[in-house]
Amino acid sequence: IVVGAGLAGLSCAYELEKSGYNIVLVEARSRPGGRVSTYRNQFSDNLYSEMGAEYVDSTDMYVQDYCREFNLKILPARQYDGVYVRGNELSMDRIRSGDVTLPYTGTENGMLFGQEVQYIKKWIELVNKKGINSPEVQALDKISVEDILKEGGAPQDIIELYKYANATESTTIPSKISALAMILSNIKTSGFNENTVEGRIFGGNDQLPKMLAKKIENRIKYNSPLLRLDHNSDGVIATIKENGKKTKISASKCVLAIPTTILKNIEVYPKFSNEKMKCINEQAYGHAMKIAIQFKKRFWDNRNSIGGRIFTDTILRRIYHFSIDQPGPRGIMLSFTSGEDAIKLGKLSNKERDKITKNTFSKIWPNIPMFWEKAVSKYWNDDKWTKASYTFSAVGQKNFREILSGHQDPVYFAGEHTAMQRASMNGAIESGFRVTEELKKAMNNL
Repeated sequence: IVVGAGLAGLSCAYELEKSGYNIVLVEARSRPGGRVSTYRNQFSDNLYSEMGAEYVDSTDMYVQDYCREFNLKILPARQYDGVYVRGNELSMDRIRSGDVTLPYTGTENGMLFGQEVQYIKKWIELVNKKGINSPEVQALDKISVEDILKEGGAPQDIIELYKYANATESTTIPSKISALAMILSNIKTSGFNENTVEGRIFGGNDQLPKMLAKKIENRIKYNSPLLRLDHNSDGVIATIKENGKKTKISASKCVLAIPTTILKNIEVYPKFSNEKMKCINEQAYGHAMKIAIQFKKRFWDNRNSIGGRIFTDTILRRIYHFSIDQPGPRGIMLSFTSGEDAIKLGKLSNKERDKITKNTFSKIWPNIPMFWEKAVSKYWNDDKWTKASYTFSAVGQKNFREILSGHQDPVYFAGEHTAMQRASMNGAIESGFRVTEELKKAMNNL
């Protein structure tokens, strides 16, 4: 039995079924995909918007392979056109050329992201000299990104900029992110930057989970949340709610492919190991809010506009034209807000949220009220079956992923929180493949 029809559970179930195993996939929602959520019916003219997981980059090989298998095309996203920070409207071309300077103390010319690197060079050198596993490097997990930047002499402006730049991707704030994770990220990938090549699935990301679900449609039970899991050396008994009634399903193995925010509230007997339960209960997740606004005209394409993909320090954070692959004249602008700003917006009514959104847009594009038609929002921390955005590397949690991903036979664990490439569609599928191989090995040893 596989619990959870997000990309982790779907990929695991699909690969197991292809290998000849008898599987059943139970899902609490009425649809597949989990945090992959494409809104379609809310807009006019067949427009759509990604209100959940969005980006596929060039290194996301699991997603890329499935897209090839199912004949799905990946559409490259536009790079950033401009920046709106501290009331200043700056074009990315002028930032890259060094013609303008970001209005933050301690920044270097020619770039937007990566301004923190100059303040952490000695720790990057420490890793290169002594290795990732040295005690001095591992000790960095005990302090935050904010702590290490201060120790490296970064002014408060750099920490503030990091919050709007990199920490937005992590859906949290610098004081909660592990310094070790930040240092290792810079060593491995040079961090997220304005030149990172991002893309998404042409026609909507929901096509991928739908294609996977279609392949195993007779194996899926929707609207069937897991209530209790009993397990021993003989197998598992999963108690689910199906058609309003409790139903029990027996299986030799179980895959839990659901966020720990949900898993920690499910009755499990006997409980998992103490270290596993600690990680399930304490794993850090961020906050994320997306707002999609339908406009009757694509005013951001006007010659005097700053552009259609903007980095900001406003409550909306990232604002970008989403409907680049869809015909006009209408278009959708999407905002991605995280951390404290997502929490603030999440507490508001739709009317209050719309007012703030409209006012923020008007600062950047003064003529927007005449084109505004409607706004739709999704606050993932209010989602019944997620209650969060996605995981991040919090202070003191360097071993959590390894512990969370470890199986306790007959129970196995998948999901982005167990993946090497966490917080991504690719990571979710990566975990599905990992568990598939673990189960094959376990079944062959019986």
